[in-house]
Amino acid sequence: MPLDLPLVECSLPNGLRVVVQPDHTAPVVAVNLWVRVGSGHEAPGHTGFAHLFEHLMFQGSANVATGEHFSRLMAVGGSANATTSLDRTNYFETLPSGALDLALWLESDRHLHLREALDQGTLDNQRSVVVEEKRQRYDNQPYGSAFHRIQAALFPAGHPYHHPTIGSMDDLAAASLADARAFHARHYRPDTTVLTLVGDVEPEHALERVAHWFGQWRAPAEPAETPPLAPLGPLTGDGPRFATVPDAVPSPRVHVTFRAPGEEHHDHLPLSLAMDVVAGLASSRLAQRLLRRDESVHGVQGHVMGSAAGVSPGLVVADVADGHDPRRVALDVVEELGRVATDGVSADDIATVLADTERSWLSSLAHHDDRADVLGHFATLRGGAERAWHWLDELQAVTAEDVQRAAEAWWQPGAFEVLTFQPQEAV
Repeated sequence: MPLDLPLVECSLPNGLRVVVQPDHTAPVVAVNLWVRVGSGHEAPGHTGFAHLFEHLMFQGSANVATGEHFSRLMAVGGSANATTSLDRTNYFETLPSGALDLALWLESDRHLHLREALDQGTLDNQRSVVVEEKRQRYDNQPYGSAFHRIQAALFPAGHPYHHPTIGSMDDLAAASLADARAFHARHYRPDTTVLTLVGDVEPEHALERVAHWFGQWRAPAEPAETPPLAPLGPLTGDGPRFATVPDAVPSPRVHVTFRAPGEEHHDHLPLSLAMDVVAGLASSRLAQRLLRRDESVHGVQGHVMGSAAGVSPGLVVADVADGHDPRRVALDVVEELGRVATDGVSADDIATVLADTERSWLSSLAHHDDRADVLGHFATLRGGAERAWHWLDELQAVTAEDVQRAAEAWWQPGAFEVLTFQPQEAV
């Protein structure tokens, strides 16, 4: 049965969608904004802007000095952060509920008025920060370039998901102040934003305060850009394709990657359930075979991402044990994925996944900040926040036949790109 938690969802006249979920168990409130702009919305030659703005939005706005966003929140015992993905940028803070106006003022100032304070010095400074982040997190991190390489292998040039979220450093170096201001004006607008409040608030009061701080936000005259929609089917061929990356890594790591359906596709939940059976749980088939029986890996895990452009990345990652062949490990992974397509899954498999998923899902919803993020996700990408309360029901409706049908469609032998990181001295 669906969850039954109080929830108010409405839109301001300017198009800003507001979700309020009162929870008086603790005197705190989570404030969460999902902005419908991610790396998938970037134009060729202008990559990296969505992630760059994740940084710029903390560097001061019309009435907030550089560094003041964090210092003001920390002074009242709050915290804040932001993330960027393929489909959205997310800004969030958790603070005492009595300081709600502080969070709403800080957010409204940077969402409405960032361009008034954005200057060349700030742009140059944060561009340098992003370059250094790329060096630390991707260029000089073991296996750091894996997901970027996976994106390039799965999605053709020109597809919204082909390039990495951090973008091209050449594109960022060429970005002008006018380019940055235009990006903010084009994408940071009320009709592409969802503001979610979860915690010790009364909906009527919360909505009044949101209207006070965000009611003057005006959407541009031109319509909002439509979300990137570029559906792709599975890759095809006679068998998996292999690529090896010699790198300064401690041990070989195999990535068996594939295209998966978008989050709203009817195959998404069945394929996600299939992945949990094969590689998502401690009791999964690959853990039993490769980790416990063959001892050919130190660890194995799999995930089907949920993305909005009609197609998603999916992957299984295995750390290969000494003395074992990475190619053999990859072929074993492909074999187990293909076995779902040919033999299906059992009722016990599905029951195990459902029990684990229900536990983890309800555990995440127990926290104000995580619940606000889930509701923002469903409001932004799934058509409405209330759908989150029905998600477990949707999963429980998946049948063994659904799982096998999805695996038959997406896990044929030619659907896989295999990326192996190999210690340089072993190549």
